[in-house]
Amino acid sequence: MKKSSTKATASSKKADNIVRTPKAAKKSVQPSFNLVSREIAQQEMNLLCQEYPEADCELDYSSAFQLLTAVIMSAQTTDVTVNKVTPALFERFPDAKALAEADLDEIKEIIKPTGFFNAKANNIQKCAQALVANFGGVVPQTIEELTTLPGVGRKTANVVLGVIFGVPGWTVDTHVQRLSARLGFTKNTEPEKIEVDLQKLFPGQDWSKLSITLIWHGRRMCFARKPDCPRCPVNNICPSSMV
Repeated sequence: MKKSSTKATASSKKADNIVRTPKAAKKSVQPSFNLVSREIAQQEMNLLCQEYPEADCELDYSSAFQLLTAVIMSAQTTDVTVNKVTPALFERFPDAKALAEADLDEIKEIIKPTGFFNAKANNIQKCAQALVANFGGVVPQTIEELTTLPGVGRKTANVVLGVIFGVPGWTVDTHVQRLSARLGFTKNTEPEKIEVDLQKLFPGQDWSKLSITLIWHGRRMCFARKPDCPRCPVNNICPSSMV
Protein backbone atom coordinates (compact mmCIF):
# COMPACT_ATOMS: atom_id res chain seq x y z
CA MET A 1 0.00 0.00 0.00
CA LYS A 2 2.81 2.39 0.89
CA LYS A 3 4.59 1.60 -2.38
CA SER A 4 1.47 2.33 -4.37
CA SER A 5 1.01 5.57 -2.46
CA THR A 6 4.61 6.59 -3.24
CA LYS A 7 4.06 6.02 -6.94
CA ALA A 8 0.92 8.07 -6.87
CA THR A 9 2.74 10.91 -5.12
CA ALA A 10 5.60 10.82 -7.59
CA SER A 11 3.16 10.76 -10.45
CA SER A 12 1.33 13.76 -9.01
CA LYS A 13 4.59 15.71 -8.64
CA LYS A 14 5.51 14.87 -12.20
CA ALA A 15 2.11 16.07 -13.38
CA ASP A 16 2.52 19.29 -11.39
CA ASN A 17 5.73 20.01 -13.28
CA ILE A 18 4.02 19.82 -16.65
CA VAL A 19 3.52 23.28 -18.12
CA ARG A 20 0.12 23.42 -19.71
CA THR A 21 -0.18 25.98 -22.47
CA PRO A 22 -3.67 27.45 -22.62
CA LYS A 23 -5.43 27.19 -25.95
CA ALA A 24 -5.25 30.38 -27.95
CA ALA A 25 -8.51 32.27 -27.98
CA LYS A 26 -10.26 32.26 -31.31
CA LYS A 27 -9.97 35.57 -33.03
CA SER A 28 -13.15 37.26 -34.18
CA VAL A 29 -12.97 37.55 -37.94
CA GLN A 30 -14.59 40.65 -39.40
CA PRO A 31 -16.21 39.76 -42.73
CA SER A 32 -14.74 41.71 -45.61
CA PHE A 33 -16.80 42.32 -48.74
CA ASN A 34 -15.77 43.74 -52.08
CA LEU A 35 -16.16 47.46 -52.61
CA VAL A 36 -18.58 48.50 -55.32
CA SER A 37 -18.31 51.33 -57.80
CA ARG A 38 -20.12 54.63 -57.27
CA GLU A 39 -22.58 53.60 -59.99
CA ILE A 40 -23.46 50.31 -58.27
CA ALA A 41 -23.64 52.02 -54.87
CA GLN A 42 -26.15 54.51 -56.21
CA GLN A 43 -28.16 51.72 -57.85
CA GLU A 44 -28.33 49.92 -54.50
CA MET A 45 -29.51 53.02 -52.69
CA ASN A 46 -32.07 53.85 -55.40
CA LEU A 47 -33.59 50.40 -54.98
CA LEU A 48 -33.68 50.76 -51.20
CA CYS A 49 -35.31 54.19 -51.46
CA GLN A 50 -37.98 52.64 -53.69
CA GLU A 51 -38.49 49.91 -51.08
CA TYR A 52 -38.93 52.44 -48.25
CA PRO A 53 -40.43 55.63 -49.74
CA GLU A 54 -41.94 56.49 -46.35
CA ALA A 55 -38.65 56.15 -44.43
CA ASP A 56 -38.42 58.76 -41.70
CA CYS A 57 -37.14 59.24 -38.16
CA GLU A 58 -39.07 56.84 -35.92
CA LEU A 59 -38.60 58.72 -32.66
CA ASP A 60 -41.55 60.74 -31.34
CA TYR A 61 -40.87 64.43 -30.64
CA SER A 62 -42.44 67.86 -30.95
CA SER A 63 -39.35 70.08 -30.80
CA ALA A 64 -35.63 70.08 -31.52
CA PHE A 65 -34.92 69.74 -27.80
CA GLN A 66 -37.17 66.70 -27.52
CA LEU A 67 -35.60 64.99 -30.53
CA LEU A 68 -32.10 65.69 -29.22
CA THR A 69 -33.01 64.21 -25.85
CA ALA A 70 -34.69 61.18 -27.42
CA VAL A 71 -31.70 60.43 -29.65
CA ILE A 72 -29.34 60.50 -26.65
CA MET A 73 -31.63 58.02 -24.87
CA SER A 74 -31.81 55.73 -27.93
CA ALA A 75 -28.28 54.40 -27.37
CA GLN A 76 -28.28 50.63 -26.76
CA THR A 77 -32.05 50.37 -27.08
CA THR A 78 -34.82 50.67 -29.66
CA ASP A 79 -36.80 53.69 -30.80
CA VAL A 80 -39.93 51.80 -29.74
CA THR A 81 -38.68 51.65 -26.15
CA VAL A 82 -37.68 55.32 -26.15
CA ASN A 83 -41.10 56.29 -27.49
CA LYS A 84 -42.71 54.54 -24.52
CA VAL A 85 -40.97 56.78 -21.98
CA THR A 86 -40.80 60.15 -23.74
CA PRO A 87 -44.49 61.08 -23.30
CA ALA A 88 -44.12 61.01 -19.50
CA LEU A 89 -40.66 62.60 -19.62
CA PHE A 90 -41.67 65.52 -21.84
CA GLU A 91 -44.99 66.06 -20.10
CA ARG A 92 -43.03 66.53 -16.87
CA PHE A 93 -40.04 68.34 -18.42
CA PRO A 94 -41.11 69.88 -21.77
CA ASP A 95 -38.05 72.05 -22.40
CA ALA A 96 -34.35 72.39 -21.64
CA LYS A 97 -34.86 74.65 -18.61
CA ALA A 98 -37.30 72.24 -16.97
CA LEU A 99 -35.04 69.23 -17.53
CA ALA A 100 -31.96 71.16 -16.40
CA GLU A 101 -33.61 71.92 -13.05
CA ALA A 102 -35.24 68.50 -12.58
CA ASP A 103 -34.56 66.05 -9.78
CA LEU A 104 -32.09 63.53 -11.23
CA ASP A 105 -33.69 60.57 -9.46
CA GLU A 106 -37.05 61.43 -10.99
CA ILE A 107 -35.50 61.46 -14.47
CA LYS A 108 -33.89 58.08 -13.80
CA GLU A 109 -37.18 56.57 -12.71
CA ILE A 110 -39.00 57.77 -15.83
CA ILE A 111 -36.38 56.58 -18.34
CA LYS A 112 -35.46 53.35 -16.53
CA PRO A 113 -36.95 51.06 -19.23
CA THR A 114 -34.42 52.35 -21.80
CA GLY A 115 -31.50 50.71 -19.96
CA PHE A 116 -28.27 52.34 -18.76
CA PHE A 117 -30.62 54.87 -17.19
CA ASN A 118 -28.09 56.27 -14.71
CA ALA A 119 -25.71 57.37 -17.46
CA LYS A 120 -28.52 58.46 -19.77
CA ALA A 121 -30.21 60.54 -17.07
CA ASN A 122 -26.92 62.28 -16.36
CA ASN A 123 -26.29 62.90 -20.05
CA ILE A 124 -29.70 64.34 -20.90
CA GLN A 125 -29.72 66.58 -17.84
CA LYS A 126 -26.17 67.84 -18.43
CA CYS A 127 -27.06 68.40 -22.08
CA ALA A 128 -30.10 70.44 -21.02
CA GLN A 129 -27.99 72.42 -18.56
CA ALA A 130 -25.43 73.18 -21.28
CA LEU A 131 -28.21 74.26 -23.64
CA VAL A 132 -29.51 76.70 -21.03
CA ALA A 133 -26.07 77.98 -20.04
CA ASN A 134 -24.53 78.29 -23.50
CA PHE A 135 -27.38 78.60 -26.00
CA GLY A 136 -30.27 80.15 -24.11
CA GLY A 137 -32.10 76.82 -24.02
CA VAL A 138 -32.22 76.66 -27.83
CA VAL A 139 -30.74 73.74 -29.79
CA PRO A 140 -27.88 75.05 -31.98
CA GLN A 141 -27.87 74.45 -35.72
CA THR A 142 -24.24 73.53 -36.43
CA ILE A 143 -22.43 70.26 -35.83
CA GLU A 144 -19.56 72.13 -34.19
CA GLU A 145 -21.87 73.60 -31.55
CA LEU A 146 -23.99 70.49 -31.09
CA THR A 147 -20.99 68.28 -30.40
CA THR A 148 -19.94 70.53 -27.51
CA LEU A 149 -23.01 69.30 -25.62
CA PRO A 150 -22.61 66.41 -23.14
CA GLY A 151 -23.67 63.07 -24.62
CA VAL A 152 -23.77 64.41 -28.19
CA GLY A 153 -21.45 62.99 -30.85
CA ARG A 154 -21.53 63.30 -34.62
CA LYS A 155 -24.20 60.62 -34.99
CA THR A 156 -26.65 62.35 -32.65
CA ALA A 157 -25.83 65.77 -34.06
CA ASN A 158 -26.43 64.63 -37.64
CA VAL A 159 -29.83 63.18 -36.73
CA VAL A 160 -30.97 66.50 -35.25
CA LEU A 161 -29.47 68.58 -38.04
CA GLY A 162 -31.01 66.45 -40.78
CA VAL A 163 -34.46 65.90 -39.28
CA ILE A 164 -35.06 69.31 -37.69
CA PHE A 165 -32.96 71.77 -39.67
CA GLY A 166 -32.63 70.08 -43.06
CA VAL A 167 -28.83 70.05 -42.87
CA PRO A 168 -27.64 66.86 -44.66
CA GLY A 169 -25.40 64.47 -42.77
CA TRP A 170 -24.65 60.77 -42.35
CA THR A 171 -25.94 59.08 -39.21
CA VAL A 172 -23.43 56.25 -38.80
CA ASP A 173 -25.19 54.11 -36.21
CA THR A 174 -24.90 50.33 -35.87
CA HIS A 175 -27.22 49.73 -38.85
CA VAL A 176 -25.50 52.16 -41.21
CA GLN A 177 -22.12 50.78 -40.17
CA ARG A 178 -23.18 47.17 -40.83
CA LEU A 179 -24.96 47.85 -44.12
CA SER A 180 -22.21 50.09 -45.46
CA ALA A 181 -19.85 47.12 -45.22
CA ARG A 182 -22.29 44.58 -46.63
CA LEU A 183 -23.31 46.77 -49.56
CA GLY A 184 -19.68 47.40 -50.46
CA PHE A 185 -19.55 51.10 -49.60
CA THR A 186 -16.58 50.89 -47.23
CA LYS A 187 -14.00 48.61 -45.65
CA ASN A 188 -13.52 50.94 -42.69
CA THR A 189 -14.93 50.14 -39.25
CA GLU A 190 -14.57 53.53 -37.55
CA PRO A 191 -17.72 55.68 -37.82
CA GLU A 192 -15.81 58.84 -38.78
CA LYS A 193 -14.02 57.07 -41.64
CA ILE A 194 -17.23 55.39 -42.80
CA GLU A 195 -18.88 58.81 -42.88
CA VAL A 196 -16.12 60.13 -45.15
CA ASP A 197 -16.44 57.12 -47.50
CA LEU A 198 -20.21 57.60 -47.75
CA GLN A 199 -19.81 61.31 -48.44
CA LYS A 200 -17.66 60.46 -51.45
CA LEU A 201 -20.24 58.07 -52.93
CA PHE A 202 -23.48 60.03 -52.70
CA PRO A 203 -24.72 63.59 -53.38
CA GLY A 204 -24.63 65.79 -50.29
CA GLN A 205 -28.30 66.74 -50.40
CA ASP A 206 -29.28 63.06 -50.02
CA TRP A 207 -27.16 62.10 -47.01
CA SER A 208 -29.84 62.38 -44.31
CA LYS A 209 -32.50 60.59 -46.36
CA LEU A 210 -30.09 57.80 -47.29
CA SER A 211 -29.04 57.39 -43.65
CA ILE A 212 -32.63 56.85 -42.57
CA THR A 213 -33.24 54.47 -45.49
CA LEU A 214 -30.27 52.31 -44.47
CA ILE A 215 -31.50 52.30 -40.87
CA TRP A 216 -34.95 51.16 -41.99
CA HIS A 217 -33.46 48.38 -44.12
CA GLY A 218 -31.25 47.26 -41.23
CA ARG A 219 -34.24 47.07 -38.91
CA ARG A 220 -36.58 45.33 -41.34
CA MET A 221 -34.52 43.06 -43.57
CA CYS A 222 -30.71 43.27 -43.36
CA PHE A 223 -30.51 42.01 -39.78
CA ALA A 224 -27.20 41.61 -37.97
CA ARG A 225 -27.38 37.83 -37.55
CA LYS A 226 -29.75 36.49 -40.18
CA PRO A 227 -30.25 38.97 -43.02
CA ASP A 228 -33.29 38.20 -45.14
CA CYS A 229 -31.39 38.14 -48.44
CA PRO A 230 -34.09 36.36 -50.50
CA ARG A 231 -36.50 39.28 -49.91
CA CYS A 232 -33.89 42.02 -50.31
CA PRO A 233 -34.44 44.38 -53.26
CA VAL A 234 -30.68 44.65 -53.89
CA ASN A 235 -30.09 40.90 -53.77
CA ASN A 236 -28.82 40.73 -57.35
CA ILE A 237 -26.13 43.40 -57.01
CA CYS A 238 -25.20 43.30 -53.31
CA PRO A 239 -21.64 41.92 -52.89
CA SER A 240 -22.56 40.14 -49.65
CA SER A 241 -25.84 38.64 -50.82
CA MET A 242 -26.52 35.22 -49.29
CA VAL A 243 -23.24 35.30 -47.31
